[in-house]
Formats: sequence, structure tokens, C-alpha cells
Amino acid sequence: MKHLSIALLFSLSTSASAASPETAAQAMNALGLDLHRQMPKEGNVCLSPYSIESALGMTYLGASGATQEEMARVLHLPKDKAALGESFAALNAALVEAQEKSAKQVAQSKKYGGPSEALKLHVANRLFGQKGYEFRASFLSGVKSHFGAPMELMNFMKDHTGATREINGWVEKQTQKRIRDLIPENGLSSDTRLVLVNALYFKAAWAEEFGVAATGPKPFHVNGAKSTVQVPTMRQQEHLRYLNGAGFQSVTLPYAGHDLHFLLIVPDDISGVSDVEKKLTPETLLACAKAEHREVILHLPKFKITPPTVPLGEVLQKMGMTTAFDKPQGSADFDAMAPKKPDDYLAISEVFHKTFIELDEKGTEAAAATAVAMVATTAMPVERAKPVELKADRPFLFAIQHAQSGACLFLGRVSDPR
Repeated sequence: MKHLSIALLFSLSTSASAASPETAAQAMNALGLDLHRQMPKEGNVCLSPYSIESALGMTYLGASGATQEEMARVLHLPKDKAALGESFAALNAALVEAQEKSAKQVAQSKKYGGPSEALKLHVANRLFGQKGYEFRASFLSGVKSHFGAPMELMNFMKDHTGATREINGWVEKQTQKRIRDLIPENGLSSDTRLVLVNALYFKAAWAEEFGVAATGPKPFHVNGAKSTVQVPTMRQQEHLRYLNGAGFQSVTLPYAGHDLHFLLIVPDDISGVSDVEKKLTPETLLACAKAEHREVILHLPKFKITPPTVPLGEVLQKMGMTTAFDKPQGSADFDAMAPKKPDDYLAISEVFHKTFIELDEKGTEAAAATAVAMVATTAMPVERAKPVELKADRPFLFAIQHAQSGACLFLGRVSDPR
């Protein structure tokens, strides 16, 4: 029995509905944490829960039967596909609104010395399907209306190598050349019939930039070791959302526009990042995003993470998503995507994921796939509390979040800023 393959692609470089974005946000945060815990326990890690959930969410619209139930469980998705699509559309609309708001605020604040660069957030979804293959019209219309993903016809059967080059070129263009060669050599084959792609590019200035003169070498406990190395570390004293949690402290650094922010989670113990990772939940991520403001003296290392393409197929199967990959043979059910026939049906062959993130005094650039707010102010307490000092001088966790929903566009760990 032969199955034809679907390859799912997520790239990081850095649409509308009356529905709420919370359903999509909670699902991507839960999946992001699940996947994060499956990554190597040491070293730097960067994933895009937004990108991964978007591409798998499009795939989910085509799943049926036991495969749909399995994907819903592993991906934390609702059984109501329409509700899911509407929630993703609402989140995408909120991100578009954040970008437009940022542009207006930057234009207004330039005269007062505010951030000079508006939020850049580009999200692109696309299907690359085999010419002449019998995809269901309802599936194609669903991914187009909810995810803004049009279909581009390819000929994998005749030239899968050329198709790989073309898709990689599209991803590179969407991510400002930050993501190259997403699909590795031999990642596709003549059996490939559909590739679902999400590309995300994000670039944002801090609402309050770090002073370059304040950056200097500071000690950092690489991989949680007792000994330290000197790394370029930024310093800032600002009113930030601060949470003293169970075994960690967190702050959020707003980007221009204040609709998106960088979440920093620093363990109390030098070698405590693994313990924090084990206990972290979507509710904790949301609590960090909604924490009260405190005056914080922050020490944060500059860093850049450029991991290679990560195949997620084996990890997703380990998490319980097996029939989607046709394990056991004949079990894959994507009948809502294309009619399942005894000798011709679809199954996922692999899930490719790649990210990029760089953080410095001016802001953050990220790819996989991303503001000014002189007017956004925080009420000052009547009695000025003593500032909290937070030093990110040990392995820490980070996320780029949509402030209102808590949705994590990016999620990762920095064990070595070098």
C-alpha cells in the first residue's frame, strides 16, 4: 500500500474575524512548551510556536477520523475546525493591527526622540500542491479563508529537486533572506503531493532602547556552570511588568507600540533552567505577560541564535501523533484534504522547522517568522518602591509574545550568549 507525502515547513527570520485569538494562542503556547521540552537539555534553543501551529493547523483542517482526534490531542486544538480557523484569523488580524498601530506611533514620536523604526511583522502561508491532484475544494477554501494560504501548483513527480529550490526561494524572500535552504537536499521526493508552508519575519525596536554606552562585559554562567565567561551585557532601568514566580523571576520588555513584547524568564538557581522548563505552563506564560509593573534594573546579554533546520516528525510521533505519519501503514486519514483511496492517500512525510533570532540594544530581529509608544504610559505608584535588580547571568528562557493574548511567536532558551 503506497502513500503520498505531505511535507510541512516552518520558517523563522523574523488575515480578520470577529472570533477571539485566545484559542489559537493557548494551543500554540501549549504545543510550544511540549516541543521545547523535547529539545536537547543543553545549548541554545529557538522555536516558533506560532509558525509550527500555523502550518500544522492548516494540515489539521484536512484531517479526518482518528487522525483528526490524534492531532487535536497532540496540538491542543479544538474539534471545531471552523472555530480554530476563525481564532487563527483573529490572531493574525491582531498582529496586522499591531503593525499598523506601531507605524502611526513611530511617526508621532519621532519629534520627541522615540523609536525611529516601526514594527515589521510579515506572515505568509502558502500551499504548494501537485498539479492535477484531486484536492478537495472545501479544504482549499478553508485554508485560504482562515489562513490566507493560496495554492501554487507544482510538479513534484517530474522535478522535485526544482520544486525544492522554488519553495526554498519563496521562504527566503518572505523572511528577508534570514531563512535559507529550509528544505534540505532530498527533503522532498517524486511522491510528494503537498507542501504546507508558514513563513514569519519579525523586526522591532524596543519601546525604550538600551543605551549602547551602558553595554559592557559581564559574567555569565554558560550552561549553568559555576565558572563564568565574560559576555556583552546590556543594562536598563525601566518600569517593566515583573513577576517573582516559583523558582524564577520574569520581566517583559515592550517593543515599540506595546502590542508585542520580549518575555525574559530567569531561574533563581544558576543551574535551574531545566526545573523551570519542566514546570512552565501556558497559564504561567500568560501570567508573566499580565504581571504588575515594577521598577527594574535589568542586565541582559546580547545574543544571536541561528540553528540549522530541525526535523520535527520524530518528535511529534513520540508525542503521540503517529497515524498522521501513516504509522501503522494505512492509518493516515486526510480524507478532508483529498479523497483517501486504497492505493492513493496522503500522509505527512516530515515537518521541517528553522529559526533565527538576534537581540541587541536597538531591538530584536527574528525569522521563522514580527513598535513606539510614547503615549503608552504606566501609572506610577504613590510611594516609589525600591527597584528590583534582575541579572540574566545564567541560562534563561525567552519568548516574543503578543501582549493581549499571550501568544508566543517565538520561544527558546539561551544557555550560551556567545
